[in-house]
Amino acid sequence: MSEEIKNVQEELNEQMQIRRDKLAEYEADGIYPFGQRFIVKDNAKDIKDDFFLKYDGQPVVIAGRLMTIRSHGKTAFANVRDKSGDIQVYFRKDVLGEEAYKYVKMLDIGDIIGVEGHVFKTHTGEVTIKVNKLTLLSKSLRPLPEKWHGLKDTELRYRQRYVDLIVNPEVRDTFVKRSQIVAKIREYMMRDGFMEVETPMMHAIPGGAAARPFITHHNALDIDIYMRIAPELYLKRLIVGGMDRVFEMNRCFRNEGIDNRHNPEFTTIESYQAYGDVEDAIRLTENLVSYCAQEVLGTQEITYQGTEINLTPPWNRITMAEGVKKYTGEDFDAVTTVEEARAIADRLNVEYTENDGIGKILNLCFEDYVEENLIQPTIVYGHPKEISPLAKASRENPLATERFEAFIYGRELANGFSELNDPIDQKQRFLDQLKEREAGDDEAHRMDEDFVTALEYGLPPTAGLGVGIDRLVMFLTDSASIRDVLLFPLMKPEAPKHIEAEEEAAE
Repeated sequence: MSEEIKNVQEELNEQMQIRRDKLAEYEADGIYPFGQRFIVKDNAKDIKDDFFLKYDGQPVVIAGRLMTIRSHGKTAFANVRDKSGDIQVYFRKDVLGEEAYKYVKMLDIGDIIGVEGHVFKTHTGEVTIKVNKLTLLSKSLRPLPEKWHGLKDTELRYRQRYVDLIVNPEVRDTFVKRSQIVAKIREYMMRDGFMEVETPMMHAIPGGAAARPFITHHNALDIDIYMRIAPELYLKRLIVGGMDRVFEMNRCFRNEGIDNRHNPEFTTIESYQAYGDVEDAIRLTENLVSYCAQEVLGTQEITYQGTEINLTPPWNRITMAEGVKKYTGEDFDAVTTVEEARAIADRLNVEYTENDGIGKILNLCFEDYVEENLIQPTIVYGHPKEISPLAKASRENPLATERFEAFIYGRELANGFSELNDPIDQKQRFLDQLKEREAGDDEAHRMDEDFVTALEYGLPPTAGLGVGIDRLVMFLTDSASIRDVLLFPLMKPEAPKHIEAEEEAAE
């Protein structure tokens, strides 16, 4: 441990001891330092916004966290932060009385207080509450990060999101917008005739996507079960059952790596529309995303990481093969053998396996050379059947499917298709996937006999769509990492303190 870190820890321990001493003093005076119910009647933003119309000279009651305090003998100014923002409060000894003012002097940054008083403007024009009653609601025993440094350590911000929310108001704004985006998605879908449903989080057979699942065990049934990787197969069962338009907005879980676009636990919306096709799914994607932007941000032209992006429909369109040809010069539309596909991959230095067919090699080339160039909203279609086991085959090209992916800023946002509703074809695709699993692809789909049975009863032509909520929130809040839009992203556990101490001693 460096000398600088040791000094910081010693200072922190000293400050915490001072706060505990104050805690003991409160208790000795008969004051409970972790207060009771407090009726809040006003908030900081309204008081400041409507000062002239409503609040000038009027009594108010607010509560919040003390963010700054500066004392001037018999007076003190402080900033209190509630959910709406900050407001200045003003304490005077001759107003509060000597006994009550004693507790003003004992306040620490981070304490949660309730104040009652009258609103006025200082000579500098700042809206302020002149306090006539102070109530301690919760004593903060640990100091906040220094105001001039803030909480900048990225990993610490994610681990201690509660502190991040306190000291970085823009973080709170991100999650307020996330809540608004989710509400607008739900509003749009229900207005469009979709019914919200809930399907199982634990699956006997993982399906609906190509991904590795998390495995757990049910003791009573003595069976392994899987946290869902996608709700798709259950939602399509509901279409079979006559629920013509359904959607689910909820968590999925995939046992994969963590980076700025991926978290093992994430949120999606999946929707299924009977009697529709891939074009309906594309229109829904474009309209839903642009609607959320307009409703939450007031515009469909956003700035993401310094790049201007226009979300106004319709979006650009390109096939996978066209994309590869545009950015590499290689023409997969002219490929007829796997040897030709491998030759292209070799020229492009794209890695593949001996089991990969033309479709998979096309997709690998697309991922390596095309995705990063799709900055403006782009609909990519023409996906090979080989990588789309749940999508209906294209009527124009039997080797392709009626599937699309939507990309913004080089990142996949949505995936949808005309659902495969031929039970014979679906069963064969599952069997083909099983062969790929046997060949070593542990992300290939498994056989789901019950889903095939459901299709045998009849699934109408159906448009299916999945949109990544976390990525949509990233775009609409200009957040660089998925962790910035997850309140509590998955983190590697920290070593217990006693282990850290042992390691330091060993050094």
